[in-house]
Amino acid sequence: MDLPSVSALHPDADQRYMVEAIKQAQSAFEADEVPIGAVIVHKDKIIARAHNQRETLSDPTAHAEIIALTQAAAYLGDWRLNGCTIYVTLEPCPMCAGALVLARIDRLVYGPADPKAGACQTLYNIVQDPRLNHSIEVVSGCLAEPCRLLLQDFFAKKRSNKNNNTDYVPEL
Repeated sequence: MDLPSVSALHPDADQRYMVEAIKQAQSAFEADEVPIGAVIVHKDKIIARAHNQRETLSDPTAHAEIIALTQAAAYLGDWRLNGCTIYVTLEPCPMCAGALVLARIDRLVYGPADPKAGACQTLYNIVQDPRLNHSIEVVSGCLAEPCRLLLQDFFAKKRSNKNNNTDYVPEL
């Protein structure tokens, strides 16, 4: 019988793993990507680390969660990610929430809610919809403030660069 993971027993472990997700979000920030990071933990070991790469890869599906799911599946040699927890620096969108359900992730721990696209409690609750074949335990608000600040800094920088660019031509 498998015992519950340390992260399920100790909230401090959730914070420790969220710090690792924040490091991934910082890497995204440095790459001029929306700073969202994700890590996946299995048996108290990080088996996947990812950050948004939509701009870098010119791929609308290159969200941190999707890339991390692919890495975790490769690591485990199975698309079923039973026994895994994903830590994400922002509430997942509908695409990512659906992928988490399909991957059979056990737990989702995220930072701040996403009022524009959150699909795990805010706008929708895909990950706990009883009509689906899998339900995910959700922990929200883990280190929400540093996650939020990183996103706010990124978009403030984007707005500042846009306003200071004399070559900027607005889209018509």
